[in-house]
Amino acid sequence: MKKIISGISIFCSVIISAQEAIQFQEIPFKDIIAKAKKEKKLVFIDAYASWCGPCKLMEKNVFTQKNVGDYFNSSFINARFDMEKGEGKEIAAKYGVRSYPTYLFLNGEGDLVSQNSGYMDAGMFVAMAQNINAPGNSKGSLKERFANGEKDPEFLINIMKLTSGSDFDFAKKASERYFENKKKTDALSKDEIGLLLYFVKSTEDPNYNIFTSRKAEIIKFLPEETYKEFDAQLKLTKIVEQSIDEKNKRINDDFFMKTAEPLVGKEAATAKLNQTKLSYYEQNANFPEFEKAALDYYKNADTFEPNELLRAAWVFSDHVKTPASLKKATEWAEKSVMRGETPENTYILAKLYFLTGNKEMAKNYAEMSKNMAIQTNKDAKLATELLNQIK
Repeated sequence: MKKIISGISIFCSVIISAQEAIQFQEIPFKDIIAKAKKEKKLVFIDAYASWCGPCKLMEKNVFTQKNVGDYFNSSFINARFDMEKGEGKEIAAKYGVRSYPTYLFLNGEGDLVSQNSGYMDAGMFVAMAQNINAPGNSKGSLKERFANGEKDPEFLINIMKLTSGSDFDFAKKASERYFENKKKTDALSKDEIGLLLYFVKSTEDPNYNIFTSRKAEIIKFLPEETYKEFDAQLKLTKIVEQSIDEKNKRINDDFFMKTAEPLVGKEAATAKLNQTKLSYYEQNANFPEFEKAALDYYKNADTFEPNELLRAAWVFSDHVKTPASLKKATEWAEKSVMRGETPENTYILAKLYFLTGNKEMAKNYAEMSKNMAIQTNKDAKLATELLNQIK
């Protein structure tokens, strides 16, 4: 009888503990957002990864505490997603999740209200959530508050840090408002200079005026030669825009070189031209021109990162037919595989071996890609399809 009572007691304590913890909704992301909109609450998403130690500690030590569960269950629509599986991948990409655990707070439109990360004790975790949910801070999403003209420096820096990866244009606008309202009498800090350089992309940007007018402050933290090189790259951006013939979907090489070479020299101008051509012709599916630009740009392949070469090799494997070009792309893929084997680079190498007639090597690397994909819970479909083609 004592054993039965003891068992019932343990069972009841588990049930009570589960009820006290944060109650995560196990429904699709779109339904989470719809529910938040209907109930006029914010969404809390625990963005985690299965291998993440701090994520497991949060789940075990913090999410289960009664005061945490009470507050989150009454205040938010709660959900958890593995950022490396299913819908989690799309959520990670949309909101720029790069570390774990990350805590996303969204409104009923799916807009980001706040984003935090890292292990926190229960008190700090609840305090963070209360601050986000406080009436004074719940003025809507970051975009709504920005649209209403909010100029608070901390608010604008928060936008820059939270959305630079997921919505660069929005973060850039926040940076422009921040520096526009920065008093000329207030010196720029090292961190502010870092933000300024990160968001200024063209001589036409409002921040470019800050970049030029406050040069003396910037070169206290940045070598003047580096400043000049950065400035030259910004000027090249404008020349790139002027060189693109949108009507014919081509780049005017002669105009670009004639305008850019006096500014940065022939070598730098040629490199920038080829980089521009690679991006533009891939975007516009002009693969013959992409092929020519890649062969020229990656002529000295040893000077490039293997992953950059691998991207070009992938494009070649999908869209290029010239035997000599495919052979060169095979060399690029080999450099990536030599750096470290992954399901992706071994697949590309296998495909290129197949396209260049080396079926034995193609089969070996396709099998390697398939096995690695299975072992790491990744999609092995492409490698499997290639193996069927080889047979």
